[in-house]
Amino acid sequence: MFQNIGLPGLLLIAVVVLVLFGKGKVSSLMGEVGKGITAFKKGVNDGTKEIEDAQVDKARDVTPPPVDKDKV
Repeated sequence: MFQNIGLPGLLLIAVVVLVLFGKGKVSSLMGEVGKGITAFKKGVNDGTKEIEDAQVDKARDVTPPPVDKDKV
């Protein structure tokens, strides 16, 4: 459905949005979108780092499991 919008269609949509909402509202909305994207990227990077750290910690842990004295 949206495969044939093209550049003129996108420009028309942008002009209509600017007329309906105004420059200030659109710029504040884009600022919030930018902050959201930044927060999402930071969360993904933090999650990836946490997973990698857990894998490294798991690989370093060479202590044997505790022995149950009742079973020996």
